[in-house]
Amino acid sequence: MKYRIIPERSRLWALARSSLHPIQVETGAVGGFIDAQMAGEGLDLSFPTRSEIEVPSQDLKTGNFLYDRELARQLEVSRYPVVRGVLTAVSGLGGQRYQVRARLLLHGVEHELEAAATLSQAHGQTLLVEGEQTIDMRDFALNPPRLLMLQVYPEVRVRMRIVADAEG
Repeated sequence: MKYRIIPERSRLWALARSSLHPIQVETGAVGGFIDAQMAGEGLDLSFPTRSEIEVPSQDLKTGNFLYDRELARQLEVSRYPVVRGVLTAVSGLGGQRYQVRARLLLHGVEHELEAAATLSQAHGQTLLVEGEQTIDMRDFALNPPRLLMLQVYPEVRVRMRIVADAEG
């Protein structure tokens, strides 16, 4: 069954540490799909599960004009307008927990990541997927920015909350 991600109910957060304070990037501009076969409370792993998630680079915002301008400059949003994740593998960890592997395309660089995620189903028509992973921005040809006295560290914790409704 194909599920369409609902941007208004989905969210991506990225938390970077700096020499002065944490910097949080947040967006609800999360789109894409999940194609999965459900069995009871979880995935039926005997069927292939596919998913693609896209976030427009320009929608990654901190709420601080200076930080947002530097983030857009670093990400080169006109050159690389979309951050894309494509699911490559999923395996069960027990209960509603799964190990997922995905290719992440960020700033023109593709890198494979693994993370644990939880998946739950509401009323047979809505999926809720939540996961978290720390990435190193240098893996994506991004240099940790310096703004005046502020030094941003390269490790960024990324969390996603995906809500998707069944199509049709």
